[in-house]
Amino acid sequence: MRLTYLPFLAAAFLLTGCGTPEFRAERSVCEAQWVQKIPPRYERQLVERVRYIEVPTGRSTCTTTGNVQNCVSQTRLEGIPYTTVETVDVNAPARDIQIRACAVQACTAKFGNPKCERPK
Repeated sequence: MRLTYLPFLAAAFLLTGCGTPEFRAERSVCEAQWVQKIPPRYERQLVERVRYIEVPTGRSTCTTTGNVQNCVSQTRLEGIPYTTVETVDVNAPARDIQIRACAVQACTAKFGNPKCERPK
């Protein structure tokens, strides 16, 4: 799996957020533009995933009501890694960076801030 763009995506996300309706509107306009410039390109790739299963801990919690004792076995979640083949848009990371940058630029031009927040 390619993680080349992950640091840039994380930084862009932290800088801008995606909260306001105005930001989402600008992002939608930018997305329409950039999907034309960097169209999806799908490839089958091996990806690592994790599935979680409940595993008994060997402990139980018991409660007594009158003469009746009710015991429930305790469990914990355990991650089981596995590899699978998925269809991945290999252009998505580069396109997402451009879409977010476009939206931030449009918001800054229209609202004076990267989140498209209206002045109070």
